[in-house]
Amino acid sequence: MKKILNTLTVLFLVSLCLTAQKRQPDYEAYIKKYQSIAITEQKKYGIPASITLAQGLLESRAGKSPLATEANNHFGIKCSDWKGDTFFQDDDQKNECFRKYSNPKESYEDHSSFLAKRSRYASLFSLKSDDYKGWANGLQSTGYATSKTYASNLINLIELYQLNMLDSESSKLLASNKRKKKAVIEEKTIAEALADSSTVVSSDFGVIEEPFDHKVYKNNGVKYVLAKPGDTYKSIAREVNLPEKVLRYKNEVTDDYVLSVNEVVYLGAKKSKAAKNVPATHRIEAGESMHSISQTYGVKVKKLYQLNDITYGAPAVFGKVLNLK
Repeated sequence: MKKILNTLTVLFLVSLCLTAQKRQPDYEAYIKKYQSIAITEQKKYGIPASITLAQGLLESRAGKSPLATEANNHFGIKCSDWKGDTFFQDDDQKNECFRKYSNPKESYEDHSSFLAKRSRYASLFSLKSDDYKGWANGLQSTGYATSKTYASNLINLIELYQLNMLDSESSKLLASNKRKKKAVIEEKTIAEALADSSTVVSSDFGVIEEPFDHKVYKNNGVKYVLAKPGDTYKSIAREVNLPEKVLRYKNEVTDDYVLSVNEVVYLGAKKSKAAKNVPATHRIEAGESMHSISQTYGVKVKKLYQLNDITYGAPAVFGKVLNLK
């Protein structure tokens, strides 16, 4: 689904060229007006404030497009599964439906939610919140907009107005919410972690709302926790301040998958191969699946299939030896 109005985008890009990289007062006023909202959204979701503002500038023409002025829609998001108020305007087709908000703040909040809740954008949330170039290129490659210069347009705006400074400012605000004492995050295999029943508080990643009572380990260089009784993906996602869908994406589980006690929950993206300090192969035991093996070694399921020339989705075969590297 295309997220911006083609005609308005073309006009805006032309205006950018004509200004020859000269800062425009209207753009600076827009940034000043909405930067605090963008920083808040970075704190909540991890989306760089620079990216949010650059998208708002680009797609709303610094808040002056009809969609922004009449519908408070600063990101060109169409109706899709929207249940709220609507605004109709010509785009690819005549009289297309766009989301309408009570105020611009709602538009910013919905933009964050829109990215966080759609699996097509889930990979972006594994990027650092100050990696504006990664986010810009990722938004283009995942189809947020069809313009072939969408990423470069965002990056140019960010660098012209130094919006990336807001990303670091937001990070400082996040750091002020973390515990001063950092816990040691131990590199342990899943078996070793299961044998360790101690619990510590950790704030060595992301934005963690206190209290955080899971011990954080590393397996294959990826941070993880072990599920406790009563844990769900939703509850753990809330503790580490990640959207539940993103946490499920990192662990390659479906929306209806239910956690079991002592199950591994990775907090970062798994790797393409196993760690150097583990065997190069694994013999499949009874009851194991390709997913459970991937969780054991911190290797992406798709990569396990590729390493072994197995058709993706084929079941694990008891006794078969899998390459892990």
